[in-house]
Amino acid sequence: MQSNPATTTWKNPLSAIIAFIHREKIAAFICCLPFVVGFFTFLIVPMGMSLYYSFTNFNMLSPPTWTGFDNYIRMWNDTRFWSSLRATFYFAFASVPLRLIFALAIAMLLLRARRLIGIYRAMYYLPSILGGSLAVAILWGRLFAINGVLNEGILEFFGLNRNFPWLGNVNTAIWTLILLAVWQFGSSMLIFLASLKQIPEQLYEASSIDGAGKIKQFVKITLPLLTPTIFFNLVMQTIAGFLAFTQAFVITRGEPMDSTLFYALYMYRQVFDFGNAGYGSAMAWVMLAIIGSMTGILFLTRRFWVYDGGYT
Repeated sequence: MQSNPATTTWKNPLSAIIAFIHREKIAAFICCLPFVVGFFTFLIVPMGMSLYYSFTNFNMLSPPTWTGFDNYIRMWNDTRFWSSLRATFYFAFASVPLRLIFALAIAMLLLRARRLIGIYRAMYYLPSILGGSLAVAILWGRLFAINGVLNEGILEFFGLNRNFPWLGNVNTAIWTLILLAVWQFGSSMLIFLASLKQIPEQLYEASSIDGAGKIKQFVKITLPLLTPTIFFNLVMQTIAGFLAFTQAFVITRGEPMDSTLFYALYMYRQVFDFGNAGYGSAMAWVMLAIIGSMTGILFLTRRFWVYDGGYT
């Protein structure tokens, strides 16, 4: 019995399409497999283990023993826990706004086309690449040391006190770390710069015709149109501020009098110096809750000050 040629012609392309889609699915699965394996191996599984260890007494040398909510209750009575939390909030709330202000100011300076503008942008971005490194932290510590450049050079030149302990004073130690964080404004600057280039020039031309000056243009045009970018940078930099570690670990070691004992540094000490991996895991989950809460608060306030083009 002979088959209908029309039916055969219709089925063969359909079978080819099904086979092609099947091969595409297999290829997509193979391409995604490394990420999926890495995601579960290095993120999901460690998070699950950390959550379990947070309810145990675990020192990494002996099997964990279940203690329930003892680690979380212990935090409530831990004075150094509250000191680290206070130092972290102080650092984040002081460094993030200053960093964004400087980033926006430099981005506006670099917006106009000038000779060697690419080199200037690269130079301003460079601190963001090097700022988190151990070498820069060590150099920053030497800069503010008693016999460092600031005391021996600048203050001596102006005839001021050249033996001021910047890193040993409870009022100035944390500000040396805040200045280091502000110095790393390059990534935010590039994001602001890209957003500034997207603002139509016609808006500024029309406002100039109406008599608006530079300040009024900035307040009425630039800032409203930049609010989505400001919001993005604010969220990302706030998260980074709460996770600050390298600066305090290398430069001040949390001193003096725990004024620079950041939360991440205290958590590190609990795990690796004191062997309290269970307590450190509980601290990690508390910090996750704090960051999630702060991010949620920022998103709740978004509708009051972020301009989204008229859409809600």
